[in-house]
Amino acid sequence: MSEEFNNIFIPREEDFSHTSFDREIAFYESICSGNMELVRIFMKPLFCEGCGLLSEDPLRNLKYHIVVLAAMIARYCIKGGMSPEEAYSMSDFYIMKTDKSNTEAEIRSIHIEMIEGYTKKMRRIKNDGIFSKQIIRATNYIMSNINNRILLQNVAEHLKLSPAYLSRLFRQETGTTFSEYVNRLKIEEATTLLIHTEFTDLEISNMLAYSSQSYFIKIFRKFTGTTPKKYRSGYYIL
Repeated sequence: MSEEFNNIFIPREEDFSHTSFDREIAFYESICSGNMELVRIFMKPLFCEGCGLLSEDPLRNLKYHIVVLAAMIARYCIKGGMSPEEAYSMSDFYIMKTDKSNTEAEIRSIHIEMIEGYTKKMRRIKNDGIFSKQIIRATNYIMSNINNRILLQNVAEHLKLSPAYLSRLFRQETGTTFSEYVNRLKIEEATTLLIHTEFTDLEISNMLAYSSQSYFIKIFRKFTGTTPKKYRSGYYIL
């Protein structure tokens, strides 16, 4: 389990405490999309304020919540393209692992491991059979660094390929340029944040590592046909 995933409950979560049904749906859909960054934003602690109490015993209560969550994630992932056999097999694995746990810390660790496991698997499912291994590795790198500035040179170095070759391969397999692909993913994340959170245009621009708010708005308009503010006014969900 990655160390950075242990830090997903970041301070910005305190800025918006809405636990609406729509936000819960956004959490499950972020898992199905394979987008770990969105998962980090929409994920809640295993048991928190507003969650139903399923048992007066704290340890058993957490175990019950794992069972419910595993069942929900499995069903969403099946809808997203995972085979029922694999989805339920993963669910059974995490539930059995939880059943053998003796401490709350162990269960909370399994909670994160399960969500991370399903998200990574869904990312692979989205890419398998569509792209070559090199492009899959490139897209995985992009998704893992979506909140950073992503340059063709950096990805090429990571894959030990020449930038020119990676650029040609990207256009050949995805039908778009490297920069367009990166910006499209960033704007997809931006639209989700605009709909389901209270982050401002500037905050989202900074989160996605755009050089300026004005440039972010320019790219947003290119892919959506409107500005972030107008997009939010038409779709914002609390």
